[in-house]
Amino acid sequence: MPGAFTSGTNHFVNAGSPDDKGRLTEYESGPTSELVDQIMKGFKLIAPHLADVSEVAEAIVKVVDMPFGTRPFRVHVDPAEDGAEVVNGVADRVRAELLRNMQLADLLRPTEALRVAR
Repeated sequence: MPGAFTSGTNHFVNAGSPDDKGRLTEYESGPTSELVDQIMKGFKLIAPHLADVSEVAEAIVKVVDMPFGTRPFRVHVDPAEDGAEVVNGVADRVRAELLRNMQLADLLRPTEALRVAR
């Protein structure tokens, strides 16, 4: 999971906008009109200036090169270390516990049948 990189990508330019253009106009002219600028300024405060987005590609290559059955469920590349890794870790643990309680724990690990199916 890539964190927020303030340079090297077009994420913030292309992240999307609401289909409801009337609502967008209200947001852009209402009390939240400066929120986007404030968020970007905040990201620049917490994101290291030398954060290199190519670290994401390097992490992907590393995971793909790992032997079958050893890949982690999730990898974080977050130069700002904004807490997403902790939050996702808790969410993943809760989902895993739910699957165990539902007697579906076999879904938590790859099986030989999956290797053959590829």
